[in-house]
Amino acid sequence: MELFLLQYRQCASAIQDAGRPETDIPAGAGRVPGWSALQAPGGHTIPSMKTPSDTDDDLFWMRRALALAQTVMYTTAPNPRVGCVIVRDGRVLGEGATQPPGGPHAEIRALRDAQSRGQPVDGATMYVTLEPCSHFGRTPPCVEAVLAARPARVVVAMGDPNPLVNGQGLARLRGAGIQVTTGICREEALAVNAGFISRMSRGLPWVWMKMAASLDGRSALHNGMSQWITGPEARADGHRWRARSCVVLTGMGTVLKDDPQLNVRGIDTPRQPRKAVVDGHFQIPEDARLFDGAEVILFTARDDAAKAERLAARNARVVCLPGAEPGRVDLPAMMRWMAQEQFNEVHVEAGAGLSGALVSAGCVDELLLYLAPVLLGDAAGMVRLPMLEHLDAARRYEFIEAGRAGADLCVRARVASTWQQMMQRVALT
Repeated sequence: MELFLLQYRQCASAIQDAGRPETDIPAGAGRVPGWSALQAPGGHTIPSMKTPSDTDDDLFWMRRALALAQTVMYTTAPNPRVGCVIVRDGRVLGEGATQPPGGPHAEIRALRDAQSRGQPVDGATMYVTLEPCSHFGRTPPCVEAVLAARPARVVVAMGDPNPLVNGQGLARLRGAGIQVTTGICREEALAVNAGFISRMSRGLPWVWMKMAASLDGRSALHNGMSQWITGPEARADGHRWRARSCVVLTGMGTVLKDDPQLNVRGIDTPRQPRKAVVDGHFQIPEDARLFDGAEVILFTARDDAAKAERLAARNARVVCLPGAEPGRVDLPAMMRWMAQEQFNEVHVEAGAGLSGALVSAGCVDELLLYLAPVLLGDAAGMVRLPMLEHLDAARRYEFIEAGRAGADLCVRARVASTWQQMMQRVALT
């Protein structure tokens, strides 16, 4: 649990710190019932808070808004996770986080919170982690409510690359004479919503691949035995990552070897991510444990209408995406399909074959690696990739985080160029 504590203790201090500026809102307002720092959704580090006397006011209040956004990590998809804080003279007037689809967005929650406490917000400053929407979707545009409330200033962490928004919300605010400040905590805000921003800007989900291995990079014995290389704390942290994703993806080899459930266990979450299997030859056993009533998506390269019909009765959805080679699924097409289905984040837990194929196809944005302090020697590796002739051809990542998970080490790395492209897409002026 140490890794998760390090991550969440810092961001949660924005809400819980007893030394924060005066506020009319009780600590923890707006968070999901039953969550605590130990149970908070997994993901990304937000640096620790200081009071405005020690650092810039905008940074302080935006990090409070980010902490609110992190309380809804499991519940907003396909919408982004957004937090909002309304402040006047160092006092919180109202705050809130985006609710599940169809529910109010963060700005509306914060405005209603202020109204319920008899706090007018005209002339105040609003901090929001994503550009206010300016279009009708499941809910009316937030920018209209903000305009009606008449804050003097709106501070926005990052832009919304959704073509229906994409700067239009800020243009409306400026056109009404409201001062707009942008870019405060932009990278932290992107880390909370990497999947949504990826889907809107690239037409692809954000994909991380979770792996567990020994210090010498081995993930299983040659006889297939792999349970368990890492300890319970690392496995629990992995389930938090499952919980924040929209879909958990594995391969046919894992289904045949482990018969996994592919669900989130041991974590308090109001919803389960979808389950998905890459099964090129459509050989999945019809009595596999993952068919437990929840929807299962089967990506295959082989059309078998009779089997697909039988599995439909078990809530399985068969998607035929044949690749260039017989029996191979078109993996990039699979990722585009998932984005079209509004899947923001994909959590991959697969064997070396599918893991290598996804990496080779350029489908993996981030690596989530748990390393146990053990050596396995002659054993199976984590990823099966073609042999290289030159080091220049190696796939390179940038380290972004390292921490302890019980006795194990968790290391995260991502494709730097992809991240920088997304940073540019959410930049505002």
